Amino acid sequence: MKRVMGFWRCWGLVVGIVIGNGIFMLPAVLAPYGKLSLLAWIIAGIGTIFIALMLGTLAKRHSMQGGFYAYTRETFGDLSGYLIAWGYWISILTAMAAGAIAVTGYLGYFIPRVATDPIIGAVIALALIWLTTAITLTGMKTACTFQLVTSVLKLLPLFAIAVGGLFIVDITPSLIETNEPEPTLFLISTMVMITMWAYVGIEAVTLPSDDVINPEKNIPRALILGTLTVTVIYIVLSYSVMALIPQADLVKSTSPLADAASVIFGPWGAGFIAVGALISMLSNINGNTLIVCIMPSALSKDKLIPEFFSQKNEAGVAVKSLVISACIASLLVIMNFSDGLLAAYKVLILLSTLTVLLPYAVSALIEIVLQIKENSSTNKINVKTFTIAVVAFIFSIFAIIGSGLTAALQGILLLAAGLPFYYWSKRTKQDI
Repeated sequence: MKRVMGFWRCWGLVVGIVIGNGIFMLPAVLAPYGKLSLLAWIIAGIGTIFIALMLGTLAKRHSMQGGFYAYTRETFGDLSGYLIAWGYWISILTAMAAGAIAVTGYLGYFIPRVATDPIIGAVIALALIWLTTAITLTGMKTACTFQLVTSVLKLLPLFAIAVGGLFIVDITPSLIETNEPEPTLFLISTMVMITMWAYVGIEAVTLPSDDVINPEKNIPRALILGTLTVTVIYIVLSYSVMALIPQADLVKSTSPLADAASVIFGPWGAGFIAVGALISMLSNINGNTLIVCIMPSALSKDKLIPEFFSQKNEAGVAVKSLVISACIASLLVIMNFSDGLLAAYKVLILLSTLTVLLPYAVSALIEIVLQIKENSSTNKINVKTFTIAVVAFIFSIFAIIGSGLTAALQGILLLAAGLPFYYWSKRTKQDI
């Protein structure tokens, strides 16, 4: 298949997936932490930049389909690679479900019943998952073009709120009024874990390397520039939203950025932001749908799961893998929506973030191991690269700790659920 992803399509994939529903929903989730949540945004942003630098280095070493699955399998063997791929697949599935749920929150700005009626909300969320699935089935080029266009469109409303919050409104009084709990190491870790939901997705551009033009150059560039773009936007936006909306109202908001825009521009401005949020979230769902079939396809090619997962249609899309993934994401929506919009959203983002932070940590560990091996053979180590990998590893572990016992146990159970498929496939392969 012809490579169709140049630098800007790669950048669009990074920004499109990373700036999704997180920044539009997390101000409400983080509201109980008050001004202290700004510290979480900054720490998460710095940590994510180190992760991006580390992944960029690995991309230069191995421009293989599957990203950190390929890195892990080559370094630590089939089982380790399989568990990383399985966990990441779960992360993308839950991200699709969480994104679809988040859309209903902002759609509720126009049709309030959508945000309050679980059945209507679930139906709309399911429709969005299958809409983006249909777009991806038409081919990688169409899906990537849609991704780039929606990624650019989403930046305009975000910029409007950032500027409004910083320069139009007197923000000092509202910041003074916020109340935050006493900062502790575990509390900060918990906030960073929640905040990381808005950053996960930077790795997506490393997955479809078979479709990237000059991947050794374009993937690292898109990683770094995309991460810097979203980090600046997130910090400024979160500051503005906290300043514009009283904490008591922000805690209950299902569309915090639209509420912030109504303070600056009035009702029409809030509607404009709500439309921008819907475009952003649709872009995010599309990006996750675009990459969700890559891990199963890569595992199938390596004969670690049944081969039908890698069977492609005429457009070059692993159609069976994509459809199965969409079905599972739909099931996650149905299972969680009965708890209410924000409760379902928080459960899904914690699970999704946890299962993607583990591959981050393992990827950083791989770079550390490779640096040590190179040092033992050549007696020379790249201090800068080694330091970046160590910081990325420590940060990933720190954020994982913040997930809490419940999310950690759920993550372990989901990873363990993939083992029977692995051993069944290995046994079938041996019998053949």
